[in-house]
Amino acid sequence: MRVAVGSGNPVKRDATARVFSEASVVAEPVPSGVAEQPTGHDETRTGAENRAAACLDIGPYDLGVGIEGGVARFEGGSDQFLVMWAAVTDGDRWGRGAGPSLRLPDAVADRIAAGEELGPVMDDVLGTEDVAKKQGAAGAFTGGRLTRTDALESAVVSAAAPFLSDLY
Repeated sequence: MRVAVGSGNPVKRDATARVFSEASVVAEPVPSGVAEQPTGHDETRTGAENRAAACLDIGPYDLGVGIEGGVARFEGGSDQFLVMWAAVTDGDRWGRGAGPSLRLPDAVADRIAAGEELGPVMDDVLGTEDVAKKQGAAGAFTGGRLTRTDALESAVVSAAAPFLSDLY
């Protein structure tokens, strides 16, 4: 089985490879079609769906996987969260799933609300470069107990459920 993940980010490729461990997983950088910093569950999920669909347009893959991280609020709440959505498609069937949601620290949330992107904000706060290709904000927020790869893997496996189980 050949699986394409719609990103050049090695963390997203690794998360997908964990779920589809018996497949050949290839990273295919494709546009998300949404803002660089997706806001809200709908925009974040749409970015994942766009990436998954674009993978199947690129080459002969059995499955396309899209992963998108964004920031969102939950209905009735004022706190802002880091959210992760994934989509998996074979061109006919779709699976969609979310990963963990982590409340953003107020200082980070304020900067996101002012128009900055989470990755560069986290690099600044942590004094690092390319945190999104390493532990990610999830790792920083959990003291390394939940890495970005771990968090994205949960989103991908949730989205992949229709392709992993005969119950769908």
